Order: sequence, then structure tokens, then C-alpha cells
Amino acid sequence: MNRDAFEKGLKTRREVLGAEYVDQAIRNADDFNLPLQELVTEYCWNEIWNRPGLDRKTRSIVNLAMLTALNRPHELKLHVKGAINNGLSKDEIAEIFLQSAIYCGVPAAIDSFRTAKDVFKEMGL
Repeated sequence: MNRDAFEKGLKTRREVLGAEYVDQAIRNADDFNLPLQELVTEYCWNEIWNRPGLDRKTRSIVNLAMLTALNRPHELKLHVKGAINNGLSKDEIAEIFLQSAIYCGVPAAIDSFRTAKDVFKEMGL
């Protein structure tokens, strides 16, 4: 593991998903899943999220659409919070899900709307 890349990724991951969630994920890692936490933090959150080609808001848009397509509600929940942290509005998130409904399927979009609504409630939005 590249410690510098890990620390840069950890900073970005905390800024997007929230320090409480990220720190708990790292703290709860054990011998079995710690390598995954390190991999995700170093490569996903540093090597990809810190690239200059897209801003964080755009990366969040892409993630919401892909996670809808893949029907990954747990990850979607995290990235809805991240999208809000990255400057997306509820209306913009709704538009992403409406667009996804056409290309990914209505059932996937319905689940994404449901998940986002729960996140908005938790965040007091």
C-alpha cells in the first residue's frame, strides 16, 4: 500500500461521504476486509476521485446513474449523501434518476428514488 496515496484518498473519501461513516468503516475493518478498505481508499478515492478530468459534482452524477443501473442501494445511499456534499440539489438528483429510468429501467429508478428519499429524511432535507 502506498501510504501517501492512501492518506490523500482518505481525505477525499471523508469529504465526500463524511468522516463519521469512513472512520467507522476503517475502524471496523478486520484482517478479512482491511485489504479492501485500503484498496478502495487508495485507488478509488485517490487515483480516480482526485483526477483533474472531472469535478466532484460530475463524478457524483456519474456514480448515481451507474449505481442505479447496477441496483446497488447500499452504495447508492452513500453516494446520495456524497452528491449532496458535492453540491447537487435534490432536483438534480431526481433528474439523474428520471434519466436513469429510461436507460436502466423504471424499477431501478424507483428503488433509487426510494433510497434517496430516505437519505434526504435522515439529512433533514
